[in-house]
Amino acid sequence: MLNALKDLFRSAPSPTAPRVPAGTRYYVIGDVHGRLDLFEAMMDAIEADISRDGDAEARIILLGDLVDRGPDSAGVIAATREWQSRRNVRVLAGNHEEMFLQAFEKPEILRHFLKHGGRETILSYGLSRKRFNTLELDELFAMLPRLVPPEEREYIASFEEMIVAGDYVFVHAGVDPGKPLEAQNRSDLLWIRDRFLDHDGPLEKVVVHGHTIFDRVMDCGNRIGIDTGAFRSGVLTALVLEADQKRIMQACQQDDGPIETFHGDRAS
Repeated sequence: MLNALKDLFRSAPSPTAPRVPAGTRYYVIGDVHGRLDLFEAMMDAIEADISRDGDAEARIILLGDLVDRGPDSAGVIAATREWQSRRNVRVLAGNHEEMFLQAFEKPEILRHFLKHGGRETILSYGLSRKRFNTLELDELFAMLPRLVPPEEREYIASFEEMIVAGDYVFVHAGVDPGKPLEAQNRSDLLWIRDRFLDHDGPLEKVVVHGHTIFDRVMDCGNRIGIDTGAFRSGVLTALVLEADQKRIMQACQQDDGPIETFHGDRAS
């Protein structure tokens, strides 16, 4: 009887913390949006972090939206490709990459793209601001394939939709909470907001995502949002995962001051 009472009132076991595969360390970078300066600072910080503790296999994931809004999308793409030549770097497609590629299909899609940060992306591919301002939409549409060659577009089109590692899944925007991971739609992975953000129940895996800007890293247990609005806030965030541990790295620029990198969330 006594043992039965002990069993009744014994505390439930603590849930096991989510883990990435043994022997790996994941550096997951939020939406860069053309901020090459912050991205280069983050790359340097990650390389230094790997050098200090190189026991684990470093794997780097970019959560998409490398382009638009910030001043140097072309530079971010080039830096990513160079980093991939020497590190295990995987890139997820964001909704802004999708808009960028679709802008080559019809002038009306290009018009929509320009309103959502595409103007800055096109300028970063070598078109002067003065020349841009003289072009009609149809003229710009005709020029676009010469500014961004097919090989560059093919590279962007190769970005992945979802990456799974242990108890985590990495996507750009989120997942449809009503569907298993293998049944997710690309449109939700790149665009979803409220149905995902408002879901407070358990998910198949912990979802690490960007797309929706937060003032600080948003760790809700079932999901972790790490888009801290680099293009407007000057804060680019990376989530570092190793075994069952997680930590934050950030590259920050306040006003027009120098870029600083540090461990932790500057808003905490």
